[in-house]
Amino acid sequence: MHHHPNATTPEPLHLSVPLRALSVRSSSFSSPAPIFSSHTPSWVTTVGSNNTPAESGNSSTMGAADEKGVYDSSSADAQVAPNYGEISEHKASWSTRMVDSFRRDPNAKATAPTSHGGEDKNYDIEDAAAATAESPLARKLKGRHLQMIAIGGSIGTGLFVGSGKALANGGPASLLIAFGLIGIMLYCTVHALGEMAVLFPVAGSFSAYSTRFIDPAWGFAMGWNYALQWLIVLPLEIVAASITVNYWNEGEINNAAWVAIFLIVIVAINLFGVKGYGEAEFVFSIIKVIAVIGFIILGIILNVGGGPKGGYIGNKYWRDPGAFNHGFKGLCSVFVTAAFAFAGTELVGLAAAETANPRKSLPTAVKQVFWRISLFYIVSLTIIGLLVPYNDPRLLNGNSSADAAASPFVIAIKNAGIDVLPSVMNVVIMIAVLSVGNSAVYGSSRTLAALAEQGQAPRIFAYIDRKGRPMVGIGLSSILGFLAFLAADPVVEDKAFTWMLAISGLSSIFTWMSICFAHIRFRKGWKAQGHSLDELAFRSQPGVIGSWIGFIFNILVLIAQFWTGFAPIGYGEMTAGELVENFFSVYLAFPIVIAFYLFYKIWKRTPIVRSHNMDLHTGIRELNVAELIAEERAEQAQWPTWKKVYKFFC
Repeated sequence: MHHHPNATTPEPLHLSVPLRALSVRSSSFSSPAPIFSSHTPSWVTTVGSNNTPAESGNSSTMGAADEKGVYDSSSADAQVAPNYGEISEHKASWSTRMVDSFRRDPNAKATAPTSHGGEDKNYDIEDAAAATAESPLARKLKGRHLQMIAIGGSIGTGLFVGSGKALANGGPASLLIAFGLIGIMLYCTVHALGEMAVLFPVAGSFSAYSTRFIDPAWGFAMGWNYALQWLIVLPLEIVAASITVNYWNEGEINNAAWVAIFLIVIVAINLFGVKGYGEAEFVFSIIKVIAVIGFIILGIILNVGGGPKGGYIGNKYWRDPGAFNHGFKGLCSVFVTAAFAFAGTELVGLAAAETANPRKSLPTAVKQVFWRISLFYIVSLTIIGLLVPYNDPRLLNGNSSADAAASPFVIAIKNAGIDVLPSVMNVVIMIAVLSVGNSAVYGSSRTLAALAEQGQAPRIFAYIDRKGRPMVGIGLSSILGFLAFLAADPVVEDKAFTWMLAISGLSSIFTWMSICFAHIRFRKGWKAQGHSLDELAFRSQPGVIGSWIGFIFNILVLIAQFWTGFAPIGYGEMTAGELVENFFSVYLAFPIVIAFYLFYKIWKRTPIVRSHNMDLHTGIRELNVAELIAEERAEQAQWPTWKKVYKFFC
């Protein structure tokens, strides 16, 4: 759809979909014409708003919804069409509405694969961008949901349990260095993602940005890489949750029973739609945050001799057995664990497409990543390094990535002689595992839906019902969750865990690297097409320099992972077969990503997107954003200094 930004007398619109679906599109991006006009025509309904033609006096041009909520544009009755993610409740019983909610959204735009490439197999980037911008995902997440997803979303087994193995491999100093550097990299990455997601809150988020700003083939590889990561993580986390129960159960009840219970709980949460996911993560994150803050306070008390056993500890374990273990290789091995611990940080960007007002909510959520990294990770790991020596044998005795027996948090509490709190900490670990499983269904289903909308996955995955749920994606994730029963079998448990982790091991590194590079390319295109940074509603605080730091650092982590995979700690005592198995168990994701990229590159013959050809229009929800930015900055100029400082960090 094309229109002139200064048009004053347009022809009457007769649309078969709500004007909410309107997105700014342009077939040519070679001209540096401004994206935002300060004089938005009154006949244009802002994308993402809840205004309908009926509200503006144009109800005669729209059709009506029948009793079942099916929108009929030919109806003579001037009923308001249902918005995305909504169904008509006119004369329908609760049971009818429930059944109808699972039907395809009547306003959904199912893009045929042929629209992305004809006989010459050329890929239509503009059409793909429009499909993600017009996705009928429900926009029901609020600011509080995003903030808690950002603060506590990735606080999980990587911190509570995985940090124990990292401490054993590298020592307390390596633990802080690796987590600190990964944290700085992620601070840059999340800000880059936030800048793009505020401007383009589209389905698929970072994988869609790779398609638009880098290369459709790379977007295809990143989308499937991310979807596979979460599809594999779900059964792993379900098994891990069942193992945590053994802390009390001690094998009296078969793990398969707990697997079934946890799988049902996770799938049920996601059947409540994005609001169910958001509310669950809100509660899970609050519990995790309270637990970490409580442990930090307890750890300080124990360190200065306030525990039941008394005795000042101080920096005793930094001197004996020491600050480092296994030298530089030990530090490199901790980088990999730290990257795993931070996995899921990018989910706040993926959720932007289902947020009511991302321009307001997302910047605050992105800024709070700083506090999560500095407080919840760095401070808590400092306490761990002071309370637990790296040569404690219990750190390496865990049976899985979620075994509380190997958690340095639990070990520190046990060392202090406190009997009740280890069980409390185990409950927190189990909640963290369920939180990751919940995110796994959410992340995989939304990514698969976005890939299908762009013609990069089977079209059936684009099925989104009237409640905004990508049901086919949720169904596939649920089916693969049954792999947890296989992984729960004691005979194959270790092998299943190893190879399922191998597939998803490096996925987060590739995702973060791609986000940083997409931001670098976006900024280049933004400048090439004549736009200034003042036009952006939210700017990355570390800027494009931060994206370069994140991009380069992710490459260094890949190199470190290759080295520790090729020559792991203690490799001199391993056989050739064990070395080969170890390498592929930690680096299998690399050839998978390259295979995805080359396959699509050869099949579609996709070109690298040039700066002057980038689509910088499609997906912008608010056409009058220039006026909104000007008003907000005028208001911010009047703030007192303390408020400016607070808003900079929060």
